[in-house]
Amino acid sequence: MALVKYNNNSISTISSAGQLASGSLVPIKTLTASSSSTLSFVDGSNGVVLDNTYPIYLFKIINMHPAVDNHIFEFQGNAAGGSGYNETITSTSFRTIHYENGSGGALSYTGNDDQAQGTDHQHLANGVGNANDEGLSGELYLFNPSSTTFVKHFMAVTQFYEAAAAQASSSVYTSGYFNTTSAIDEIQFKMASGNIDSGTFKLYGIKDS
Repeated sequence: MALVKYNNNSISTISSAGQLASGSLVPIKTLTASSSSTLSFVDGSNGVVLDNTYPIYLFKIINMHPAVDNHIFEFQGNAAGGSGYNETITSTSFRTIHYENGSGGALSYTGNDDQAQGTDHQHLANGVGNANDEGLSGELYLFNPSSTTFVKHFMAVTQFYEAAAAQASSSVYTSGYFNTTSAIDEIQFKMASGNIDSGTFKLYGIKDS
C-alpha cells in the first residue's frame, strides 16, 4: 500500500472533510434531586426508555450533593417484572486519591466496594463529602440491558470530593455485571444513608453502537 504524503499546498485545496458521527447520544430523561431518598429510571414510566431501543445506555450524574457527610453513593437494578432492587451482581472496584496538601497520591483496589454474587446496591463512591463546596459527578454505562441471553455488563467512574477530614480528590472505577439473563429495565441511585440533597441525573441512549 502506497504511503501518501501531503504538503501545505495540497492540504489547502481540501474543500470539505468527512463528518464525524453525530446524534448518536440521544437524551432520554433528566431527573433532578431535591432531598430525594432515591432516583429511579423505570422503563415505560414518565418518558423513560430502557429497553431494546438502544444497545448501550449512559447515565450522567452531575453535581450530586448528599445530605449526610462521608457516606456511600450506590446503584442497583431490577429485572423486568422484578422489584426490590436486589439483582445479583459480581463487580470489581479500584480508586485513585490525591490530597489537597499534595500528599497521599495512591492507587488501590477497594475490596469493601466490590461484590461476589451479592444483591446489595453496588457502591460507586465511598466517603462523599456534603459541605457546600463538596459533592460528586460521574457516569455509568449499561450494556445491552434488554438481552435475555447474556448477563448485563456495566462500567462506572465517579469523581468526588472526599469528606472534609480527607480533603482529597478521589476517583472510583467500578465495573461488573448483573448475573441474570432477564432484561434489566429499572435502575436506581441512592445514598446508603440519608437523602440525595441535590443533583442532576441524565439518561441517554447510544444508537449505532
